[in-house]
Amino acid sequence: MKQVKVLGSGCANCRNTVQIVESVAQQRGVEIALEKVEDMQKIMAYGVMRTPAVVIDGKVVHAGGVPAPATVAQWFESPAGG
Repeated sequence: MKQVKVLGSGCANCRNTVQIVESVAQQRGVEIALEKVEDMQKIMAYGVMRTPAVVIDGKVVHAGGVPAPATVAQWFESPAGG
């Protein structure tokens, strides 16, 4: 199971990112544990300056803007998360 965190303030782009990640994981049959992180100190601890950002298994794979579904699909194909 992949540990996925969406980092962001809870804005529309952050919510869209959560929906895309959930949808792609479900379509691909990938089990994920999804956590939404809205605490700015925790977000900054990842070195992220732009949100939404996505962290998979402890690695930041995306920051700034809503990722395309095709991009998210690639994260779930790679054992390292992208």
